[in-house]
Amino acid sequence: MTPPKLALHHARQLGTLAGLLLLVTVLAILSPHFLTPGNLLTVLEQTAINAIIAVGMTFVIISAGIDLAVGSVLALAGIVLGLLLQAGVPVPVALLLTVGAGGLCGSVNGLLVTLGRLPPFIATLGMMSMARGAALLLTQGRPISGFDSGFRTLATGQWLHLPAPTLIMLGVYAAAHFLLTRTRFGLYTYAMGGNEQATHLAGINVPFHKTAIYMLSGCTSAVAAIVLTARLNSAQPIAGIAYELDAIAATVIGGTSLMGGQGTLVGTLIGALIMGVLKNGLNLLGVSSFLQQIIIGGVIIAAVLFDTLVKQRRS
Repeated sequence: MTPPKLALHHARQLGTLAGLLLLVTVLAILSPHFLTPGNLLTVLEQTAINAIIAVGMTFVIISAGIDLAVGSVLALAGIVLGLLLQAGVPVPVALLLTVGAGGLCGSVNGLLVTLGRLPPFIATLGMMSMARGAALLLTQGRPISGFDSGFRTLATGQWLHLPAPTLIMLGVYAAAHFLLTRTRFGLYTYAMGGNEQATHLAGINVPFHKTAIYMLSGCTSAVAAIVLTARLNSAQPIAGIAYELDAIAATVIGGTSLMGGQGTLVGTLIGALIMGVLKNGLNLLGVSSFLQQIIIGGVIIAAVLFDTLVKQRRS
C-alpha cells in the first residue's frame, strides 16, 4: 500500500472512531443511564450478532459483491441448530453442523455468482427467499424451544466480566482479521474487488476464491444464529429479518467501499458499534421506533455519500 493510500486508510479509520466517540459523548450528556456499566455491557451484547454477520459481509463487499441472504441464512441455520438439539445431538456436533449448513448456503450463492454468472444481487436475493422458506417449512412457522442449560451458557456465560456473545464476537473478529490481513486469501479478496479481470490474468482461481468468500459469509451468519438462538433460548423461523441491511450499514459506515477493493474489519467493528450505540441511545431517549428507522437510514446514506466524495477526490 502506497504512503498516500496508507494515510487515507488510517485517516478513515480514525474518522470513524472519532464519530463513535462523539456519538458516545452526546448520548452520555443526553442520558445519565447511557454510561452505566450495565448499559454498556448491554450495548456490546446487542451489537455482537450484527457485528458477527458483518464480518462475512465485509469480505463479500471488499470482493465487489453483496450478500442479501445473511438474515435468512441466519434463520435457517438457527432452525437447523434447534432441530439438532431437539433430537439430542451433542452440542459441539450440533454447532459444527449448524456452521456447515450456513456455509453450504453461502457456497450455493458463490456458485450461482461464479459458475451461474448471476449478479450477486440476484443470486443472494433468491437465496434470501429460499432460506427463509426452508426455515418456515421445516417448522411450519413455529419456533423451536426448550434447550439444555449447557447450550444457554453461549449467551449467559461471562469471562472477565464480558458477556459470552461479546467474547465470541471478538474471537470471530480476531480470526477474520488474521485471514484478511495475513493470508493469501485476504490478498486475493482485495485483488478481486480492485480488478477481477487482472486477478484472473495473474493466475488466481477467481471462481474458487469468490465461492469461498460467500461460504465464509454463510458461516458467519450461522455463528450469529448460534448466539441468537442461545440468547432467545429458541430458534425462530422469522429471525433475522432485515439483518442484511444492518450488516451492510455497519460495513459501509466502517469504511468498506461498495465498489470493492477497500475496507477493514477494524472499521467494520467500529461501524457495528456505532449502529449498536445509536440504537441503544435512541431507545434510552424514548425516540419512536419509526423515527429511529429514519435516523439510521440517514446515517447509512451519509456514510455512502462520504465514501463517494472521498473516491471522487482521489480520482
